[in-house]
Amino acid sequence: MRHLVFPASALLAALALLGGCGGGSSSSSDLAGFAPPRSLVYMEGTLRPTGSLKSDVDAIAQTVAGADNLGDLVIEELEESAFDDGEPFDYATEVEPWLGERASLTFKDLEDGDPANFVLAVESTDTEATQEFIDTQTEGGEDPYRDASHEGVDFRVGGEEEQAVGVVGDFLVLAEDEGAFKEAVDASDGESLGDEERFESAFEAVSEASLVDLYVDIGGIIEQSGDTIDPQAREILGNAGIDPSDATAVASATPGNDSIEVDLSSDLGGEEAPTGDAAELLGSLPAGSFAAVAVSGFGKQIGEALDALDREGIPDTVPPNQLKKGLKQLGIDLDELAGSLRDGGVFAVGSNESRLGGALVLSTEGKGATEAIANIGQLLRQVEVGGVTALSGKVEGFSIRSEDLGDKPLVIAAEEGRLVIGYGMPATLAALATGSGRTLSDSSAYEAAVASLGETPISGFADGPAALRLADSMISPSDEDFEEAKKYLRSIEFLALGSVEQDELATAKLIIGLED
Repeated sequence: MRHLVFPASALLAALALLGGCGGGSSSSSDLAGFAPPRSLVYMEGTLRPTGSLKSDVDAIAQTVAGADNLGDLVIEELEESAFDDGEPFDYATEVEPWLGERASLTFKDLEDGDPANFVLAVESTDTEATQEFIDTQTEGGEDPYRDASHEGVDFRVGGEEEQAVGVVGDFLVLAEDEGAFKEAVDASDGESLGDEERFESAFEAVSEASLVDLYVDIGGIIEQSGDTIDPQAREILGNAGIDPSDATAVASATPGNDSIEVDLSSDLGGEEAPTGDAAELLGSLPAGSFAAVAVSGFGKQIGEALDALDREGIPDTVPPNQLKKGLKQLGIDLDELAGSLRDGGVFAVGSNESRLGGALVLSTEGKGATEAIANIGQLLRQVEVGGVTALSGKVEGFSIRSEDLGDKPLVIAAEEGRLVIGYGMPATLAALATGSGRTLSDSSAYEAAVASLGETPISGFADGPAALRLADSMISPSDEDFEEAKKYLRSIEFLALGSVEQDELATAKLIIGLED
């Protein structure tokens, strides 16, 4: 039996590699018009990039895959895949004559946590040729297609997966099943996702000249997932002015000559987005880190989490509103500790599994953190908790050894200006050595990452070659998928993440820096 050449997964890959928004600041209303109202995921792009967009896409293809033309590469891969499946087709004669510039892919619902009920719309320049293509693809086979009709639109349903396909207006529409196809027809002639104000508002934030744009209804996904957000996490988000049940997000990918930029914009559903800049802390983390992130205002978030924990208590251990009171009687003031914390960062180091290490690093102000750590260590030793050892020297803190932790201890240490919770002594000491050791700010790759973000403060960094060396040491050479992926991963010099918040809108920028 022949399958359609453009199942959703194949077009998704083609959009990601070939596409570009081409629409600038808003979605194409006719494409979004095929998406039923309250659809959870919507992706839109063009299949035939031109001008500078095409030049940048081809430049990346040359860097990453050694291909002069990414479109030709994708077509070749699709044709080879079809041939291997015993269903050969010729793109030049069967598809290219009618294929338009734009396409969209929508998932309306979730089923068992995965996107479901897809609708794929592909612009056609010749609907007669498109219908001929559909007829050819759906003829014969062990799982024949049957004719169907809805609201004056003729289409066919069948195949191994009972998908539905037909021409609707000037578009080829492929849907997961007959019901999804009918919903797409209804949407195109009535209310659709493209008519919703929250969708239009979200799409206003898409990047100009992007490669592909993706809309996600975060609140809808949470609702269909059974509202599984932890109550304490929801309370913390609420205290930060964020209502996840109303949140949406839009992501755009834009190619450059030597990088790929992904812009993420999220309507947090609250009155005010969190603000801050933790770039200084991030740059002070150890230079050997293959990955590191930093968050501003982390102390405030910890304080809110401790407040929530105190109110709720710990089942079968600590009654509500007794945690802070009980620890304070033992000399540990959680409010003072939280009040001394500022920004937070996490880094990871190591070139193989045996050398892996890392730490949570918190910038502090005053003596609250060092005093609290000293008192916690003393309390643990007094009650004779096994594996606890006090640190020697000028650093205040202790280490904990346990079989559950592996061959390295968990080290909690504090000195003026910094509190570190590290896995392994070397990583912990490196995090504390801000005045003498080399930091990320001394790294050329990190400098390039900072520069790539422009005026956006950096909040995350990954060293491409270092991360690949670690993965290479931990993944078996017999893993053919990874060995194939390595050919492309070698081109990644760094990942840089930055974020900016304004009013109700939080925006993030991810730069994938490439090298020949």
